[in-house]
Amino acid sequence: MIEIERKYLVRSDAYRNEAKAQKAMEQGFLNTHPDRTVRVRIMGDKGFLTVKGRSNSSGTTRFEWEREIPLQEAKALLLLCEEGVIQKIRFYVPKGKHVFEVDEFQGANKGLTVAEVELQSETEAFEVPEWLGAEVTGDVRYYNSHLSKQPFATW
Repeated sequence: MIEIERKYLVRSDAYRNEAKAQKAMEQGFLNTHPDRTVRVRIMGDKGFLTVKGRSNSSGTTRFEWEREIPLQEAKALLLLCEEGVIQKIRFYVPKGKHVFEVDEFQGANKGLTVAEVELQSETEAFEVPEWLGAEVTGDVRYYNSHLSKQPFATW
């Protein structure tokens, strides 16, 4: 239930040619308090409820609990979310032993593309794709919960 990940900006769309799959998603937040963020997500025909805790000082590690929920329940919960539902397309890009999740944001966050890689430890090495840009791990502006309130288009 501990998530360790690093987040990066993406400097080209070359990842699209390397992607093995992609999925559209919509997500909202029932609660955006940094100590306990509660997210509702619809991905394809599945719904998910996720609770995340506060990140550590580097922004790489935090508590995460996620469960699949019925699609109709996820749709109903999205209606209860705080203002600012996020739409994005996620690309799954394998690189070495890892899979990068590259999110192309839509709507008010259009123009923003970020990549995340999940790790087993904060110091785990990974192959760096050539399309990977500056690291933004721990920069709260790039947290989805923040983007729902302060969209990229308003920066």
